[in-house]
Amino acid sequence: MLSARDPLPFPPERVLVAGVTGSGKTTLARRLGAMWGLRHVEIDGLFHGPDWTPRPEFLDDVRAFAAEDRWITEWQYTSKGTDEIMTPRAQLAIWLDYPWPVVRGRLLRRTLSRSIRRTELYNGNVEKPLRQLLSSRDSDDNILAWQTRTRYSWAQQMPVKRERFPHLTIVRLRHPRETESWLRTQADASGVSIAPPKRRSRER
Repeated sequence: MLSARDPLPFPPERVLVAGVTGSGKTTLARRLGAMWGLRHVEIDGLFHGPDWTPRPEFLDDVRAFAAEDRWITEWQYTSKGTDEIMTPRAQLAIWLDYPWPVVRGRLLRRTLSRSIRRTELYNGNVEKPLRQLLSSRDSDDNILAWQTRTRYSWAQQMPVKRERFPHLTIVRLRHPRETESWLRTQADASGVSIAPPKRRSRER
């Protein structure tokens, strides 16, 4: 497993971004996609249909983009079968292993902003009303409860993923500052500029 200080052994063409909900996977995936010229596929948009209903075409869509030569997406829905499709094709995984106060604060800001503004996410879906978000303890209805429940999931899963997918190069980034430093290093190596981070990002 590589750290922010280690150079990448190859120019990546197929990339996964892992991390707990609220860590900024989608924002980073978009920035890396722009920097490396990779098509970003937002996997949440493939999974959720109208009214947050799972799309029956989800795995077919995952198969379609995973078969392409150049892409980047969030490492999610592994329990739904994505690990059997996209992970064998991926070359690089970026693990955002941030401190709990960082990811909690990010998710709180993002969720409040989306709920108040009624921001449309994908396929007509919007964040649930604040009253429902704050009152429900069910992680299916409350994304904050979901984040708490899955807080340690990647720390538990990553040793298994490394054993199951030994071909995959994994970079572990432990703080947003470390990520920004790593991004600057990659941009310098690629001879391109990077977009600055957005404050209070609404992305996953």
